[in-house]
Amino acid sequence: MGIKNKDRSFMEKSTESSKSNFLKKTVITSCLVVGVTVGSAYADTLEDQFPRIYHVYVDGEFVGTVDDQKKVKDFISQQINEAEESHFTDLELTIAEEVSFVPEMVFRPSYNNQEVIQKLESELSFQANAVKLEVDGELVGYLKNESAVEKALRKIKEKYVPENVLEIIEDPAYNLKENQVESDSSKILDVSIDQKVSVSKEKVDPNELLTVEQAVKMLERGTLTDKVHTIQKGEVLGQIANKYNLSIDEILELNPELDEDSILHIGDKVNVTAHEPYIDVVVVEEKIVEETIDYEVVYEESDKLYKGETRIKQQGQEGAKKVHYKITEKNGEIVKKEVLDEKVISEPVKKIIVKGTKVAPSRGDGQFRWPTAGGTVTSHLGWRWGSYHKGIDIAGVSNRSIYAADNGVVTFAGWDGGYGKKIVINHNNGFKTIYAHLSSINVRVGQTVTKGSVIGTMGSTGNSTGVHLHFEIYKNGQLQNPLNYY
Repeated sequence: MGIKNKDRSFMEKSTESSKSNFLKKTVITSCLVVGVTVGSAYADTLEDQFPRIYHVYVDGEFVGTVDDQKKVKDFISQQINEAEESHFTDLELTIAEEVSFVPEMVFRPSYNNQEVIQKLESELSFQANAVKLEVDGELVGYLKNESAVEKALRKIKEKYVPENVLEIIEDPAYNLKENQVESDSSKILDVSIDQKVSVSKEKVDPNELLTVEQAVKMLERGTLTDKVHTIQKGEVLGQIANKYNLSIDEILELNPELDEDSILHIGDKVNVTAHEPYIDVVVVEEKIVEETIDYEVVYEESDKLYKGETRIKQQGQEGAKKVHYKITEKNGEIVKKEVLDEKVISEPVKKIIVKGTKVAPSRGDGQFRWPTAGGTVTSHLGWRWGSYHKGIDIAGVSNRSIYAADNGVVTFAGWDGGYGKKIVINHNNGFKTIYAHLSSINVRVGQTVTKGSVIGTMGSTGNSTGVHLHFEIYKNGQLQNPLNYY
């Protein structure tokens, strides 16, 4: 019982304690709620009593104060949108400067939204997302994206390789082994750029961006470098200046030792400047072509012909061959050419020329041959028109070749006044013959000629009224009538 009474007493105390604790917790919680409510209300009261303003900075420099930072952000967005729509339609623009805000709560706010907007309008600038194009580490320019760079490089390649061919060889499915070079055709193996081309992302003034066409011109024009030009036959300063897009004054400035009247000689060196392109397009191709094989010329000797005389025993004929080349070109010029294979289609035929070894006799036999190819005598030896005609004139020939009347040595070959072009042959047997009014002479003084050899061509030089041969014969210095010997 006692135990029970004790237990009842404990339970009654415990209940009272629990009630007491509950009441305490309730009071504390109520106080917290009231405190938070009062704090929030106090903060709202501060916000009402001390409005918030925003100090605006551009790249750390104070530009003014606004009552709402959203007004600045909206203005910037509007400026970007207008620029993208009006001038830079295909670019993604941002503001180049950093715009930041510092909030402050003040009792009496002072701000000027319009003034800040006006300052921002004059101070802010646009920048565009772009790629920087470099060749061997040297800056070429900026383009809007990598696709534009690829288009520019492709346009340069297309100057040396047709577009459809580029598409084929760049196709991953294209297999070189399955597309062997066929006869009388060519196959491009590779098209590449010799330099290292690199791109990296940058943010730049959109006005600095190059179009694809501008980038192509820039890459092709390249940089100005010093060169030395070797003078070729017939070149003058003006031609050299034009070749390198220079003025005469610029050429002279680069070459102080020269002036406008300087005489240039073949092989002379002249300093010039020329544009070297940023990139070189290298094209490797295989080609099979048919080429001719030159025939060999061989000579045989014969004692049946006089020295100086020749006869074609066999005409030469070119051969033919198929040649398989591997050719490397840089900017359209061949820099390497390898022969991979060669097949002869037809062998060349040698040309055989027979050369005479027989010594021509310098003494005639006194039996004259007719000095022309046929013809008739149009004027005889004797007096005519008040003067004495010393020989005979022959015309109406089948061809105009003039022949030596007998063996002998040429003692005169050239111009002789009224005779025109004249040849005199001493036959070393007392006889001498003269051939005049020739249009051309085929022999020289001191040359031994044989009977019947061609010495010149009939003409009408000197005192002549038509094409004919004037022919004279002398014996021991005395004029003879040529017709007495035929």
